[in-house]
Amino acid sequence: MTLFADKTPKSWGARGAKALVLQFDGGSRGNPGPAGVGVTLVDEQDNPVYELSEFLGTCTNNVAEYTGLLRGLAAAQALGATKLTVRSDSELLVRQINGIYKVKSPDLKPLYQQAMTLIRKIGEVKVSHTYREGNTRADELANMAMDSRGKIEPLGPAIIAH
Repeated sequence: MTLFADKTPKSWGARGAKALVLQFDGGSRGNPGPAGVGVTLVDEQDNPVYELSEFLGTCTNNVAEYTGLLRGLAAAQALGATKLTVRSDSELLVRQINGIYKVKSPDLKPLYQQAMTLIRKIGEVKVSHTYREGNTRADELANMAMDSRGKIEPLGPAIIAH
């Protein structure tokens, strides 16, 4: 399946590996409160290939963070990524995904399990922590979602198979 044919990096076909970088943010105004996610996917040359700003309704900050991760992983998979670098400003999520912390919250367990399933399907995935200053576009998109209470895909939709 070809997605974003006009924006697909030419280097992808050369070595067979499709490498992307995912950054995401989830936020909640109140905890719980009105929440949104922001997702960015860029290629190895830092060219944007997908962005998402999506309002979630009312949920906690941690649920919003996991939802952002899930939206980003699903988009990366739909775009054919086989190698993914994930950067998040949620230290809790990063440590849970990397197996340093156990997931104890009943609200987060199913989201964690979904994330791990998607990670296994993609292949090579590295998840690391970035500070808020290194996650500005995803934060901007999450805030845009909470302000607009809608969904925006500025670069066009990723076709996500269900």
